[in-house]
This record gives sequence, structure tokens and C-alpha cells, in this order.
Amino acid sequence: MKTVLLAVAAATLVAAGPGTTSAQQAEPSPASPAPAASPTDAPAASPAPTPVKTGRASAGADGFVLESESGDFRLQVRGYVQFDGRFYPGADAPAAATDTFLLRRVRPIVQGTVGRYFDFNLTPDFGGGTTALQDAFVEARPSSKLRVRVGKFKAPVSLERLQPATAIAFVERAFPSSLVPNRDVGVQLHGELASGVVAYAAGVFDGAPDGSSVDSDSNAGKDLAGRLFLSPFKRGSSAFRDLGFGIAGSTGRQAGALPTYRSGGQVPIFSYVSGVVADGTRTRIAPQLSFYSGPFALLAEYVRSEASVRQTDGGAPVKVAQQAWQATAFINLSGDAASYSGVRPRKPYDPAQRHWGGVELVARVNAFAADDFAFAGGFADRAVSARKAFAWGVGLNWHLNRNVKQVVDYERTSFTGGAAAGGDRPAENALFVRTQLAF
Repeated sequence: MKTVLLAVAAATLVAAGPGTTSAQQAEPSPASPAPAASPTDAPAASPAPTPVKTGRASAGADGFVLESESGDFRLQVRGYVQFDGRFYPGADAPAAATDTFLLRRVRPIVQGTVGRYFDFNLTPDFGGGTTALQDAFVEARPSSKLRVRVGKFKAPVSLERLQPATAIAFVERAFPSSLVPNRDVGVQLHGELASGVVAYAAGVFDGAPDGSSVDSDSNAGKDLAGRLFLSPFKRGSSAFRDLGFGIAGSTGRQAGALPTYRSGGQVPIFSYVSGVVADGTRTRIAPQLSFYSGPFALLAEYVRSEASVRQTDGGAPVKVAQQAWQATAFINLSGDAASYSGVRPRKPYDPAQRHWGGVELVARVNAFAADDFAFAGGFADRAVSARKAFAWGVGLNWHLNRNVKQVVDYERTSFTGGAAAGGDRPAENALFVRTQLAF
């Protein structure tokens, strides 16, 4: 019997394995710690997921925008269209004045930022059924005090010329804008100092003729252009906070074609005779002033453009100077604030809410005076050229919202000279209608 019991016990120990009792095999003690897992048996740790940076996309009154999360990269697509009606009531309308509808400007705009400090702008124009490049520039802006712009853009001379085409008071700009360059190719330094009290711009350009734009240079001459504009009360709360005044101008040696000056109705009022070209120094000077206070605004400027001209068949160059001035007043009858960049109605058009947008009344006087020597020296084309032109105009601008504007204005221009036998050219009456969409 003892022998049988010893044999059973031995068999049990062998089945349980070395160092393990039958009781331990059946139920481990709860007080004993669980054996540590082998490092080779643990699952590999998963790396933390990398956050995915996403940009932002938006669409609104300022166009369509794609922007990186940091804001260092930005693409904005916007543009504007101006559909005009131009009419010349009266029996004495000049032969060049044709009642017409036209697409005055059709400009898609692509602009943005690359790498935080570098902006770009590309603006073609399809107005009038033709294609032209209006703006194409790159700008480095290390700070608001110093920016560097290269490419094609507006030269820093005329106050009204620098104003966006979507914000001008009348359908067509006043006489002083026809005596300064439109868009030129070059390099410019500009910025603001003392929190905007001082704005400056200075650059070197190919040298566009009066009222014109250029894409390339036809001669080695270059224009130096600059503008200094002061807003002495900008940092305070004075009623004159938005009063600004300044001086601008350009100078350079230029040769080549000379411009034709036009009325507000875009009819030629002064031209040089065939065979007269620019040859020598051209200088412009342009004092200017603007004032904005609540719904009221005033813009005024004077431009003198003096050029050296000569006959191509011989003769020394002589100086011929043209002059122009203008004063434009605005008042928003709806009480909206006037601004240089345009009106933003507080109550956009919404008939369901009885909101009708903003209504702006505008009035303007402007004048052009040709150099008497241009006639005495035989440089002016007497068949179409007036010695002087004076125009007054009134208009009503209906801002339905920030993006849609309806314009109606009338301008009457009277002339001194410009007719046969030295008589006065008949007055020009021009009625303009514009529908504008800008975003």
C-alpha cells in the first residue's frame, strides 16, 4: 500500500513540472505578483500622429481667397467690370463724339503673398475688346516703413490717378490725370512713417508720356518720380484727422511720341501737329490735397507738365508746358462715411428690410490750359486744339452694396479757341451711365 501511494505522488510531481506543486498549478496565490513580461514580447510603441496643417478658403465681398494656416502664403482672385453708356446731347456735339455703350474696364485680378514678406499682383484688362496688361508687379515688404516694388504699376504722381478706378467720383477722371503718367515700368521704394502721418514714394521708371502707359522703353532716358503726402492729424481724434496734402512730381529726359489730351467725354481737345516729337527734359509737378470727414469729402490737385519738343525736320528743342487743375466734392446723402478707397454702405440693398444702399452726390470743376507758345510756335494742331477748356459736372452714385454701384453723371465743357478762324469750339455736353460690379 505504501508503495502504491509513493508511486502516485511521484507521478503527480512529474506531471506538474519542476518547482511547481499541484496546488500552485491549480490556483496561483493572489498575493504573488504577476511575472514580468519579456521585453521581446511587448508590442512596438506607435509614433504620435503628425498634425495635418490645413489652409483656409473663403469667398466674400473681397473676392475668393486661399490661405495657408500660417498666413505666409495667400492667393486672392478678384476683379471688376464697368459697363458704360456715353452720350452727347445737343446739336453741336463734335464729330468724334459718338453715342455708345462700351465695356470700359474688364479686369480680373490675381494677387497674393508668397513667403510672408513678398506680394504680387497681376491685372490684365479686356475692356473695349482689346487685351492689355495693366499691373504686373512684385513687392517686398519687410515693414510698413519700407516696401520695394518692381514691375508695371501706377507711377506715384497724381492723387486721383492713384485712386482705384472703382472708387473715383465720376465715370472719367479730371483733366490733371491726363497730364501725368498712368502706368509705368520701373522700381519704387515707398512706405509710411510715424503711424501713417507721412507717406512717401520714390522710383525710377521708363518714362510714360502724359496720360499713357508703357510696357517697354523706346529710348535710354529714365524718369525719376516721387511723392510726399502728409496727414498731420492722423494720430489724433481731431475733425481734421483725414486731412492730407502733399507734393509729387517727375523729371527725366525723354524722346519720342507726344500725347493727345482729351475732354471728360474722351474727345480730343489738344494735339500736336504731325512731325513734332519729344526731345529733352520733361518735368511734372503736382501739389494735391484731400479731406474726408464723415459723409463729406474733398479732393483737389494741380498739375503742370513741361516738355521739350522739336520738329523732326530740324530746329532746336523748345519748352512747352500744359496745365490742369480740379476740385471734386462728395457728400453721402445716406450718411455713409466717405473714403479714398470708396463707399461701404452701412445698410446694403435689401428691399425685404427696406434697406436701399448708399447714395452719394458728387460735384466737380476742372480746367485745362495749353501753352500759348504751342500755338505761336506752330506745334499745336489748330484743327482740333483748344487753348483752354473748363468743365463742371454733377453726378449721383448709388452704392447698392460694397460690390455693386450705379453711376449717372453729367459734365459740360466749354472751350477757348479750337474752331476755324480762331473761334471758340462749341461746348461739349456729356452724359455718362455706369454699372459697376467689383469684388
